[in-house]
Amino acid sequence: MHNYEAVTPDQLLDLCAHGETLTVEFKRGGYDRLKDSLIVEAVVCLANGEGGLLLLGIEDDGRITGLEPRHRDVTDPDRLAAMILNKTEPNIASVVELVEAGGVEVAVVHVPKASSPAGTTEGRFIRRTLRADGRPECVPYRAHEIVSAGLSALGTDYASVPARGADLHDLDPAEFDRFRRMTSGGKGERALAVLSDQEIMRALRVHDPMSGELTLGAVLLFGTDRAIRRFVPTAETLFQEQRGDEIVTNEQLQAPLFKTAEQIEALLRVRNTEQELIVGMHRIGIPRIPPAVVREVLANALVHRDYTELGCVRVRLTDTYLRVSSPGGFPPGITFDNLLEDTRPRSPIIAEAFKRAGMVDRYGRGIPQMYGQLLRWGRAGPDYSLTNDTSVVVEIPTSDADLEMVRFVIDFEDSASVRLPLDQLRLLHQLKDVGDSDVSGLSSSLRMTEQHTRTSLARLTEMGLVEQRGQGRGRRVHLAAAFYRSAQASEYVRMRDTDPLQQEQMMLAYVDQFGRITRSKAAELCRLSPQQARNVLKRLVDQGQLSLEGMRRGAHYVKR
Repeated sequence: MHNYEAVTPDQLLDLCAHGETLTVEFKRGGYDRLKDSLIVEAVVCLANGEGGLLLLGIEDDGRITGLEPRHRDVTDPDRLAAMILNKTEPNIASVVELVEAGGVEVAVVHVPKASSPAGTTEGRFIRRTLRADGRPECVPYRAHEIVSAGLSALGTDYASVPARGADLHDLDPAEFDRFRRMTSGGKGERALAVLSDQEIMRALRVHDPMSGELTLGAVLLFGTDRAIRRFVPTAETLFQEQRGDEIVTNEQLQAPLFKTAEQIEALLRVRNTEQELIVGMHRIGIPRIPPAVVREVLANALVHRDYTELGCVRVRLTDTYLRVSSPGGFPPGITFDNLLEDTRPRSPIIAEAFKRAGMVDRYGRGIPQMYGQLLRWGRAGPDYSLTNDTSVVVEIPTSDADLEMVRFVIDFEDSASVRLPLDQLRLLHQLKDVGDSDVSGLSSSLRMTEQHTRTSLARLTEMGLVEQRGQGRGRRVHLAAAFYRSAQASEYVRMRDTDPLQQEQMMLAYVDQFGRITRSKAAELCRLSPQQARNVLKRLVDQGQLSLEGMRRGAHYVKR
């Protein structure tokens, strides 16, 4: 580990105050209890996570008690680093420094992130992870996890691994016909539809024409159900429909991937009800789950799951959400922060096969497309918050859509002949949900940079969809009246005037924006009784600012 930043005494105190984390581990420093093997295991654990700092001489609760000398009367940091190097495989080159704090000495071991699974020379493999309560721990590094991490480290695609013992009898001709049907229609690559079985496999890189060996990718895409169970037993999918606390449908599939995707899609299609919205002279059906979202979420689960990991893809439909979970965390390099911009499929071969079959519109654009579809149809975006390092979990909302947001987006896009991009749709939905906000709050909630947020808000302001008030850090943003004209108009004035206002000012602002106001609307706007609202309106009439028009139920007030 060539580059590291030395830890100062003040930084050490701060680390101890914040406790153990995914990248910080404490060890008590008594020589009789802190054996070399415990130090090496802690280093291996951190290295198989994100790397980090191992602090020797710190109690679990963060108290600094110091490290007892390990080399006669002193602790030699170089000898400690050499011991770690010699007792790890592959060798972990750590850096050790001694830091004095509170009158005692602490050893700080800088542990690099391992480029491939690391263990002790005694054959102990552990890795760093977080518990459900957020506390860090070291857990066994299981064999299939090591295989998966090793393949990733070597740049080896699981689908390219030979399926030892498999031959053409393990492939189902019906699955090749399914692939041809998919490519010949829709968005598939039509040229593939006229190829022979062998030519299709070569085009998809799942068959070596020189050796004649089939790969695990060939079995995953075209294998018989029996071959799937034999060569890739983890390729299993469970579909459940839940009503209340009862599971009313429970379908278990262990089949090749294209077949699985189509069968699950069919199960969801018959359960995909619609809401109805009338916009002008047109009736618009708003599906419970947009079909394109169904295809993308299923494809993502089947393509990006870790097939070396035990467990199945789970698809659960309830009254409020569609939840799809797949074994294995995000592929290496993918985080919550870059989920919308980056794509690194665990198996590029399987991902490319799904694209060429037309199962997904564009390779690497699945998640942004899901977001856009859901937001455009008045729903929240996909929720990945339950994802952890062992499973990717996404929830798609299935409850009633926000019809006013749908109408607003359709009206604007039709009138302006433009299509709002994803970031602008996300901002509009966020402002609808939280009311007025500042740039910092919006950036944090949506995981956007502040500069990108400002740029998108400026464009929305130019289009008249949002309004900004205030200056500098005090600037606030809210949806413009264009939205509330088609929704709850009184909310616009409340949002616009969040500072305490006199009731008269609120009523006049409403009339300025909407042309008129009734007594009941004034009462609702200012949270007054009907008689109180009548008195304020009469005062405005007496002041010459409003005039009363109409009688009884038709009575309303306008600017004089």
